[in-house]
Amino acid sequence: MLTLTPPVEYNSLMLTRRATFRLYPSTNQAKQLHDWRRMHQALYNAALYNRKTQYQKFGHSVDYFEQQNCLPAFKEVWTEYKALGSQALQATLKRVDLAFLRFFGGLGGYPKFKSARHYRGWTYPGVAGWKVEGAGGNGHLTISKLGRIQMRGQARTWGTPTTCTVFLEHGNWYASITVLCTPIRLTNIGSVGIDLGCKEAITLSTGEQFPKPEFLKESQKKVKLSSKKLRRKRSPAWCASMVGKPAPSSASANWKKKIKASRRWKKHRQVVSKLQRKVARQREDWQHKVTSNIVSGNSLIAGEQLSVKNMTRKAKKGSKRKAQKAGLNRSMLEVGFSTISKMFAYKSAEAGGFYLESPTRQLKPSQRCAKCWELTPKTLADRVHICQHCGHREDRDVNAAQVNLIWARGQELSSPGAESPSSTSRRSMKQLGALKRQKLQANSEAETTRSACGG
Repeated sequence: MLTLTPPVEYNSLMLTRRATFRLYPSTNQAKQLHDWRRMHQALYNAALYNRKTQYQKFGHSVDYFEQQNCLPAFKEVWTEYKALGSQALQATLKRVDLAFLRFFGGLGGYPKFKSARHYRGWTYPGVAGWKVEGAGGNGHLTISKLGRIQMRGQARTWGTPTTCTVFLEHGNWYASITVLCTPIRLTNIGSVGIDLGCKEAITLSTGEQFPKPEFLKESQKKVKLSSKKLRRKRSPAWCASMVGKPAPSSASANWKKKIKASRRWKKHRQVVSKLQRKVARQREDWQHKVTSNIVSGNSLIAGEQLSVKNMTRKAKKGSKRKAQKAGLNRSMLEVGFSTISKMFAYKSAEAGGFYLESPTRQLKPSQRCAKCWELTPKTLADRVHICQHCGHREDRDVNAAQVNLIWARGQELSSPGAESPSSTSRRSMKQLGALKRQKLQANSEAETTRSACGG
């Protein structure tokens, strides 16, 4: 007789979670926020220029601590920066430092100067300079030297606020607040394997499949139609000297010529952006619902390691299947393989479960048989798995999900947990502060010892 186990409520460790709220500043507050955003952008560019010129002209490598120690003298000259707060200015300098760390680590290109138009906002890395009035719902955000600002939103889990990032997006102001909390999720003792695909977004080892929602297709059609109308208007890539020639579809082609777009193009550009934001929100909402549903019934979820960046690369030069590859890339990005995997990982940790990813290159779930564990080569057109060795017949995606689950059950499970953002290779503001205090203490002890020996 099969007995069903009721869901288990798991209290995990203290974790860091982020919640975003919409801000509704007054007219004067909005003007002040825009001014502060431009000031942080100017500081970012100044720090970048300082690093660049010091190395090119004098061969001196400027680090974060050197620029941070220059802030007091900087604020004495530019007194308007005193209202922004020391920690917020240090966080802006830390952004420059992280950009160079990414460059030296081979994770990105050389840092570039940012325009005021594309600079989003700034961060308060500690609890100084801001305060939240509310318990994770509608309330007010108090910013030093600015006042109380009404905010609206709802956080799933609330705790102790730690950092706050104020940013501008599509003309609206938002506050992204990180809190130290204990997330609680319900889960069960079940186990399931998953396989991500383009036709069926998520396939479970039980045979259940979650296709791409139809509303995403309808929304994408609206975006495509609206983008077609946008291309018919004068974009920044079109000028009077190009009369009689078709306007290029990309506005970046002749953007450096400082060609202004028409008012109709600017107006319709906002329409397209609004539709694209709606599609993104719909996709994210669907991903959250599906992943939460699967996590609530299974404490062990087995996925597979996918290099989405490599999978969605453009077709090679001279390839005859550029259109097919572009369509395949679009389908994978519409599902959001990376986002779904990350959601499974942190939601399973909150529920006290496990999310394991099988080594795809070595295991080859799409080719391996879940019954005899032998390989049967298949192409993307083969949607049914028919084993050449044991004759096992199963849907291709279901068989791959079963292979992932069998692999995960054979692994040694470790205790659940989520990695803190401060444990990455790049040092956080808290770690840098602790390192600086440790260095000052060591210098003080060395100076005491030296003076004692000399005396």
